Amino acid sequence: MILAIETSCDDSSAAIVSQAGEVISSTVSSQHEIHREFQGIVPELASRRHCELINIILKETVRTAKIDWAELTAVAVTRGPGLIGSLLVGMTAAKAISLRFSLPLIPVNHIEAHAYSAELEHPVNYPYISLVASGGHTMIFLIESADSYQVLGQTRDDAAGEAYDKVARMLKLGYPGGPVIEQAAQQGNPRSIPLPRPTLTGERRWNWRMDNYDFSFSGLKTAVYYHLKNNPRTNPADLAAAFQQAANDCLVYKTITAAEKHNIPRITIGGGVTANRNLQESFGRQCAQRSIELYIPSNRYCTDNAAMIGHRARNLPPVTDYRMNAEANLKLTPSS
Repeated sequence: MILAIETSCDDSSAAIVSQAGEVISSTVSSQHEIHREFQGIVPELASRRHCELINIILKETVRTAKIDWAELTAVAVTRGPGLIGSLLVGMTAAKAISLRFSLPLIPVNHIEAHAYSAELEHPVNYPYISLVASGGHTMIFLIESADSYQVLGQTRDDAAGEAYDKVARMLKLGYPGGPVIEQAAQQGNPRSIPLPRPTLTGERRWNWRMDNYDFSFSGLKTAVYYHLKNNPRTNPADLAAAFQQAANDCLVYKTITAAEKHNIPRITIGGGVTANRNLQESFGRQCAQRSIELYIPSNRYCTDNAAMIGHRARNLPPVTDYRMNAEANLKLTPSS
């Protein structure tokens, strides 16, 4: 059994995953209440909270799994990317456990784990297209096998989740941006305010043109800013709905186009932004029209969690050099 630890940002999480991929136990503690007053994550506060919680989280995860520490076969941990202070808490804990119980130590790339996260609950056949949309990253992968993938596109500036947070702040809706914009948008009209679909061109919806699979959300965020500046009495619900629809159109269109261009009838999505119900429904409609299989993790596996780290670790080698450390800007290692 693999003990997995995830502390890349503001969620403290641990899980135990069997060699067959079953999640035996999973514990996640969110820090939203701490960071809400700042309308964003404060790195120093995040790392301090991880320090306070890590031992509690680990003990609770082992207790609920009803196993003894001696039954563990490996320890996996997020090496990066993420906030360096937060990453170091998890890495230090993992190294200590590895040395104490003579367990192999398996470092995992956080974004890779998201890309494969749908496999936690669904038997997805290879190859498939995977969209990862979170607070820090927005990427499209071609997943070829358990140990082979390609990056087809990524954001050039803001990630989707980052844009959600910034727009929520402009609209004074609160934090985190994803849930509060989704809630406000339910009362708004997404077609009442015209907003751009950055990197997509053309006037007819779902007949756009695009040059590549990269994303850009900075221009969309700026369009919201100027609309508010020029129309201060705008209904926040309408603007939230228009923004949500514009962002989701970009995510859905490019992911589905990637599947069609590569002749791959399977798509998975993961990352905190993909917990958005409007996004999931848009994917569902468009995939159904094209006979594309769609796999969506439960919301608990869309957001940051250690279970996906344990799942990914099952197909990765352990390290032998304990001088290996966390990397805030850890790069992906796609197949050549």
